[in-house]
Amino acid sequence: MSRQLLTRRDVTWALLALPFIPRRVEAAVNPIAAMTLLSLGGRKIDPSLVNGRVLLFVNVASYCGYTPQYADLQKLHDGYANRGLTVIGVPCNQFGNQEPGDAASIEAFCSTRFGVTFPMLEKQDVNGAKRSPLYAYLVENGPEAGTDVRWNFEKFLVDRTGKVTGRFPSHVSPMDPRMTAAIELALAAST
Repeated sequence: MSRQLLTRRDVTWALLALPFIPRRVEAAVNPIAAMTLLSLGGRKIDPSLVNGRVLLFVNVASYCGYTPQYADLQKLHDGYANRGLTVIGVPCNQFGNQEPGDAASIEAFCSTRFGVTFPMLEKQDVNGAKRSPLYAYLVENGPEAGTDVRWNFEKFLVDRTGKVTGRFPSHVSPMDPRMTAAIELALAAST
């Protein structure tokens, strides 16, 4: 077998071509992962719970007819967390004054009554002039873009890149086949 030696000319041309060789393009920054999300206790949420994961945001309330959905949200969290889903509760008191408590009472209610272990964010507005940056993004970037959140327990499904891929009204149970199918699709498409 003959060996082919590179000449100085070959090396020069290779070095000149380096700037034009396609490089791996870095993935777009997930806009939600770039946000500062604070827990009920006021601490910054661990970025590993958000970055590169499928997210399900739910505006929650302790004294709502849909409050029992906490149990199914926990089932989703338990069933899909290892595959890349993070369920995130967002307390909101904008609908019928159904989440009047402070952070400590909300946390105690959720953990003792429903065994909630998924992340809970600080209480925030999901509509109106004081709408949080998170909900401004969710409402404006997905199905029904620009439509206000209608009631407690509305659900926003976000893929690993930060794209809002699904929006489910309050009456749709977290274990509804449409919801679980959308989650399965987001998890499969994102791996």
